Amino acid sequence: MNVTNPILKGFQPDASVCVVGEDYYIATSTFEWWPGVMIYHSKDLVSWRLAARPLNRKDQLCLRGDRNSGAIWAPHLSWAKGRFWLMITDVKTDQCFKDTLNYVMSCETIDGEWSDPVFVQGMGFDPALFHDDDGKSYVMSMLWDYRPYKPNFNGVAIQEYDLEEKKLKGEMKKIFSGSGWGLTEGPQMMKKDGWYYLLCAEGGTGFSHASVVCRSRDLWGPYELSPYTPLISTRFAPESPLQKCGHASFLPASRGKWYITYICARPLTLQRGNCVLGRETGLAEIEWVDGWPRLKDGKRASYGSVWGGKVQMPDREITLAEPPLKTGWNVFTVPPVTVELPEGLEALEEDLSSITDFEEAELPPYFHSLREPLGEHMSLTERPGYLRLYGQQSIASLHSQTMVARRWQSTCFTAGTVMEFAPKNYNQMAGLTCFYNTENYMYAYVSYDEDRGCRILDILVCSHAKTVVELGEDRISIPDDVSSIRLEVRVEREKLQFYYGWGEEGWKRLGNVLPADHLSDDYIRESALVFTGSMVGVCVQDLYDHSAFADFDCFYYRENGWNGKDTGDSGRR
Repeated sequence: MNVTNPILKGFQPDASVCVVGEDYYIATSTFEWWPGVMIYHSKDLVSWRLAARPLNRKDQLCLRGDRNSGAIWAPHLSWAKGRFWLMITDVKTDQCFKDTLNYVMSCETIDGEWSDPVFVQGMGFDPALFHDDDGKSYVMSMLWDYRPYKPNFNGVAIQEYDLEEKKLKGEMKKIFSGSGWGLTEGPQMMKKDGWYYLLCAEGGTGFSHASVVCRSRDLWGPYELSPYTPLISTRFAPESPLQKCGHASFLPASRGKWYITYICARPLTLQRGNCVLGRETGLAEIEWVDGWPRLKDGKRASYGSVWGGKVQMPDREITLAEPPLKTGWNVFTVPPVTVELPEGLEALEEDLSSITDFEEAELPPYFHSLREPLGEHMSLTERPGYLRLYGQQSIASLHSQTMVARRWQSTCFTAGTVMEFAPKNYNQMAGLTCFYNTENYMYAYVSYDEDRGCRILDILVCSHAKTVVELGEDRISIPDDVSSIRLEVRVEREKLQFYYGWGEEGWKRLGNVLPADHLSDDYIRESALVFTGSMVGVCVQDLYDHSAFADFDCFYYRENGWNGKDTGDSGRR
């Protein structure tokens, strides 16, 4: 049987694999979204269940004020000495100085209470732990260099780390300068058949992304680069439906099968359209040839031939390790969309639709807030059966926002809510948002208009930090006798349309069709480095005294678009 990529859909980048017995675990990045780090569990490589969100206590780490696409980068999950170990980076700045704070935390069980993060060092991001078979452990990370006469991405360094004392030991040593592909990061180490294999991401996280492998008999090097370089990349395959492939992690599976997980993205149109779902997690099988991993069933890259230990690329030539390859042979770097599973495993169709009426004791685990838990600004008990959210700072704030949102996991979906809100002035707002970050969002909201003397419905559209009030003079007045307001958004690939309704009335369009594809790395990257993905959720703001609240009766997310019936029945289920 085959499984179709991606295996983790919608804003699930930087997958780190950990195999313990017959259990597979994947940890992915969350950046500024809270709780931090998503850890998934599977026994069959097909069904992945969210097992843990280890950064879930406010006293573990402070992300308030962290920039958009900062905070928690590229976690690394491992197992040693009867415990799970997790390394994370909290990225505070993005200038010549990166301020990358690297921490380690641990837990005996994947779904237990994880320890407080312990600071390790701050010399680079994407750290990883390697546990050697002699019982020693080591920390690796890329080297960030702020000096203008040095490359910012200055290779990979390693240093011994004492797990019990939680301290670095000995001297740090640079062991790999990169392949020539550029932007070396995300180091991960594996030992197999007496070889140390160093797997690194290169090429940046966009369409030039890649992963490369080198090996050594000695942990401290020297390392030789694989003749199959890169291991994976779609840099020169613009026709591939999976793009931005790189940042891989080795996954030894059952029955002698070997795989890698990797970052990928699905553009709305081929030839590299915008990727509204962000960077996702894919799976590819690898095979071992003369002691080197090579992508199995991949397609040949179109960028040129490999000969005599060199790769001729359009802009430069890369020297590879011996033995030299045959003249004219092309490297297989483009992963297939479907992947063959080990015998006996069966792939299932997956519908990621969800609905909640907020009757649960806690929020469903697919929900996130921004940078910190909502604490007293959220309640599921003050009005049973409703989610009550108290407004804080604006939707543009990097500090204290009141928002509950989930990932887009399909390019065609309907999401909505039923809410009650009684604002007293224009500084109090609540509603439904499609949100990328504090500088790029679309927000259908209820507020108060002192000129009309009533509540109104309008839309805020923010693009590249420039905000427009979409309806303005055409804003919708809400009758005083209306208590429950229905809000819905329908996304159909590059198109996004808000709807509203109340009472017995059917759905009505709210504003014009908006460009859904503007909520993507590719569109936003014109003005800023961004690494997350599109979210949809509900939020409340009170720029006056933080006392205003809204009650939400339900929240639903249905994939494959709207059913075409204006029944107005998308309320409480």
